Amino acid sequence: MKKYVLVFLLLVIVPVSISAASYLLGDDRGNWQTADRSSAGLLPKASAHPEALIRVYAARTVRWRGIFAVHTWIVVKERDASRYSRYDYTAWGDPIRVDGFAADGRWFGATPEAVIAVNGEDAERLIPRIRAVIENYRFRSYGDYNPWPGPNSNTFVQAVLNAVPELNAVLPPTAIGKDYPYSGEWFGLTPSRTGVFVSLGGYLGLTIGWIEGVELNFFGGVLGFDVRRPALKFPGLGRLGLPLT
Repeated sequence: MKKYVLVFLLLVIVPVSISAASYLLGDDRGNWQTADRSSAGLLPKASAHPEALIRVYAARTVRWRGIFAVHTWIVVKERDASRYSRYDYTAWGDPIRVDGFAADGRWFGATPEAVIAVNGEDAERLIPRIRAVIENYRFRSYGDYNPWPGPNSNTFVQAVLNAVPELNAVLPPTAIGKDYPYSGEWFGLTPSRTGVFVSLGGYLGLTIGWIEGVELNFFGGVLGFDVRRPALKFPGLGRLGLPLT
């Protein structure tokens, strides 16, 4: 038993240590108040892209918290719309911020990556449901935000994914807060409806599903693997293997 406990701890501590070293030696974002929040050039000009579009982006969060976690947000655009709509859940002001930043903007200097990309008729069909979830999100008052274990930005995005299983989407293992039980359920079907989960208030949990893979939630960090799109999942480091999109 001691051997298994030691292996488990190493699988948690070593990736986090590597992520911490990367942050200490390579983070050059500077002061978060003046860090770059301009477009990263990931989206075409909205007027030049007539199709409907859904994106979920993830970028390392601010300062030392970036060792452990990413911030995620949602971008949608209806067919023939001339602009994108961006939705973030933040720790300041009214938690749900609409178009507070460029749709594909850097998150205080960190370049985002797309973890969900849906276009065309599929996006057109799903956008109204996404907007409905956002409009009825229950943790929307000042003071509702809680960085750990949630509800935070990743809880917000995960609530949308839970309500729209057709997205078949999985947030990165570094999306701390995604396993916070937004619906209040401690066990049930996974968001994709291809497996099951059990969660102890977002602090500990286990998810097993074809879309989600196998994920052990250990105080918000995720350790696991993905069979469908082969990859290993580590706290701090994130996903190592085939990309999500």
